[in-house]
Amino acid sequence: MTRSMQRVAETVAGDPAGCAALTVTGLAELTGTSEATVVRTSRVLGYPGYRDLRLALAGLAAQQASGAAPAVTPDINVDDPMPDVINKLAQDERRTLADTAACLDPTQVEAAVTALAAARRIDVYGVGASGLVAQDLTQKLLRIGLLAHAHSDPHLAVTNAVQLRAGDVAVAVTHSGRTVDVIEPLRVAFERGATTVVITGRPDGEINSYADLVLAVSSARESELRPAAMSSRTGQLLVVDCLFVGVAQRTYESAAPALSDSYEALAHRHSPDPRH
Repeated sequence: MTRSMQRVAETVAGDPAGCAALTVTGLAELTGTSEATVVRTSRVLGYPGYRDLRLALAGLAAQQASGAAPAVTPDINVDDPMPDVINKLAQDERRTLADTAACLDPTQVEAAVTALAAARRIDVYGVGASGLVAQDLTQKLLRIGLLAHAHSDPHLAVTNAVQLRAGDVAVAVTHSGRTVDVIEPLRVAFERGATTVVITGRPDGEINSYADLVLAVSSARESELRPAAMSSRTGQLLVVDCLFVGVAQRTYESAAPALSDSYEALAHRHSPDPRH
């Protein structure tokens, strides 16, 4: 942070209730900074804008006034015992799975399965937590004999997308639907004629402009220590499993032997015989 941004941050930390009552102009005047500095500080602190920071300050002020323990997530306080933490997180995961199953369009999933099963080549794009989901999908598809690659490097993703054409499939995984490093390779793949599939928690996101098929995941609840990227991954992995099982069904005659071969190859790596 710049010195002026530090003044804004120190001011809101010292008086959440008072600052929650101020407009962006009011806080700028109080701290001797500009409205732009207040907005930039809000973003550095992890909020999309000042409005969101102001709402968080109001919540913190109410919490302090009530004497309640600070919340790590919407359901979990810092003094919750571990059994409660486990149960609450398990309930949240179950809710995410149920909500994702309810909002998934079976027609879109079927169409994605059809495209993947017949694809000459499959590219999957994702960064951060979504990159882990992209890797999970490609590993599953590789084990049943499909040619799939996961790309988390944006430059490599774009240079590979240029090589795609009709008959290929590009899958993008992004909870926000606004990740530029995922949007750009998908745009290139779309323009090259590949079938494009998006797994996202934002059906109205920018990336959907380049999607032939949109697989909607339940919008995860976000908190400071449990960002949307963590909880949304549960829904994304459900979609991945649906795609994998659907493709395995469609390609069973080739998928079953390929999966058996992969299990056999891995079994040798776990052999108790020290010569292996």
